[in-house]
Amino acid sequence: MVYDYIIVGAGSAGCVLADALTHDGKYQVLLLESGPEDKNFLLDMPRGIGKILQPDSRYVWQYQIHKGFPHFNESSDSNQETWLKGRVLGGSSSINGMVYARGFPSDYDEWETLGCEGWNWQNLLPHFIAHEQHELGANPARGDKGPLRITTHPKDGSGLPVRQLGDATLQAMADTGIKTTEDTNLDGGAGYQPRTISGGKRCSAATAFLKPAMQRKNLTVIHSSQAQRIVFDKKRAVAVEVKHKGTLKRLDCQRDIILSAGAIESPKLLLLSGVGDSEQLQSLNLPSIHHAPEVGRNLQEHYFIQTQYRVRDGSLNSAFQGLGLIKSILRYLLFRNGPMSHAAQEIIAYTSSRSEAERSDCQLGVGLYSLAQNKYPPAPEKLPGITIGGYPMHPTSRGSLSLQSADPDTAPLIVANFLQTDKDQKTAVAMLRKIRNISQQPSLAPYIEQELSPGKNVETDEELLDFYQRNGMTAYHVSGTCRMGGDSDSVVDTRTNVRGVTGLRVVDTSIFPRLPSGNTNAPTMAVARHAAGMILEDALRS
Repeated sequence: MVYDYIIVGAGSAGCVLADALTHDGKYQVLLLESGPEDKNFLLDMPRGIGKILQPDSRYVWQYQIHKGFPHFNESSDSNQETWLKGRVLGGSSSINGMVYARGFPSDYDEWETLGCEGWNWQNLLPHFIAHEQHELGANPARGDKGPLRITTHPKDGSGLPVRQLGDATLQAMADTGIKTTEDTNLDGGAGYQPRTISGGKRCSAATAFLKPAMQRKNLTVIHSSQAQRIVFDKKRAVAVEVKHKGTLKRLDCQRDIILSAGAIESPKLLLLSGVGDSEQLQSLNLPSIHHAPEVGRNLQEHYFIQTQYRVRDGSLNSAFQGLGLIKSILRYLLFRNGPMSHAAQEIIAYTSSRSEAERSDCQLGVGLYSLAQNKYPPAPEKLPGITIGGYPMHPTSRGSLSLQSADPDTAPLIVANFLQTDKDQKTAVAMLRKIRNISQQPSLAPYIEQELSPGKNVETDEELLDFYQRNGMTAYHVSGTCRMGGDSDSVVDTRTNVRGVTGLRVVDTSIFPRLPSGNTNAPTMAVARHAAGMILEDALRS
């Protein structure tokens, strides 16, 4: 069979595309996913991520990356980490922390100033609204009739001490100038976490978009099938070669092949198929279909740091271990609420790291738990504690991705280059001082006993930066490796076509020219819906 469209990757973008492109029944669409079906109780239970988000999980891709700090030994733990990405129907939306963050209007207006005509806030807002089924109801900037179910964290769903500590934290943030708001996606500030959770269950892109679309006869979904390369007829992409159950198969396409495999696998597949830096390709004896040196470059990622505090009351640590864990699971099974129904964080905040910042430049998250130090896999502490974490939202440092082998089973070489610029370093240090200031407010004094990390002995800018560099980690928001733009050097044009070839598009976080302010799941789905409209428009013209 020859398909009209083949989508590679059933993550947040791929699920939205599959729904949109099959809606009118006109086109035959094939959706390929390298991972298995999303049939696991732990995927549905929000706090199941503690077991799912592990390197040995069958639901993740695993990559060993270099952080890129030149003053640390290259092989040291401070300079390496493991990145995990979703490998299951729903992609990372099936394994993430369920944070619903749209980014700021200024993020998308900036995309347009960078040459991405048609991608400003006015263009993208209707797609966010169309997706949302928000429990706070509709208004001109929020939707309530879409398939993606969004709730805010229940303020009192885990007992009075937990609510009191959460409220006290919000008050401490307010005392430092971060206003408390009901919907942080509309008003910024700080508030209880908007989540892609409903009825105590995760609402992934597969749940919201793919499962309804799978009822249509013009959508074929093949999971556990790994794309090996794109097949070209001269400069036109005509097929995808996949490995399925140990056998190589060729799947033909007569309109567009759309890569939605994420900011690591999409550029990797382009390179394996001959679209990339020709010198690198030739060194691996790969054919060069089109010289595109920016494939794999412009890599951006939020570098997340956690600070931890010992508290007297209100921590959920006891709910995640021993008898407390048994009670939490039983409560979840019976009532679909309690600690196991929470997102990765209970509170979210957007703030400026320092007074001269033109806009909020940091995202903070508060988890009413703390993790034991130097223990893997991570586990809650025995004593009560909380975590206040965050990252600078607009990093200016850039990393890269390149092939290490022509073998599709070999992971690419990834160098993140975190905190390389002076601006990023100053923002990182200022954010840590902001967090410390919040923790020292009178409203939190009845709760906090001690700063565990970085600790009172870490005080100077140099010490704080060293703590951040050594202990920071990925926020799972890698983007930018197939940059979209209006210039000839960009990997894809403003209609998501790969430059230099035909019949090939990329639609996922890899095309983001800049990271949005905050988490990437919601922006990815809105971008995919916007791209789907362009794809369908182009089909009518052809």
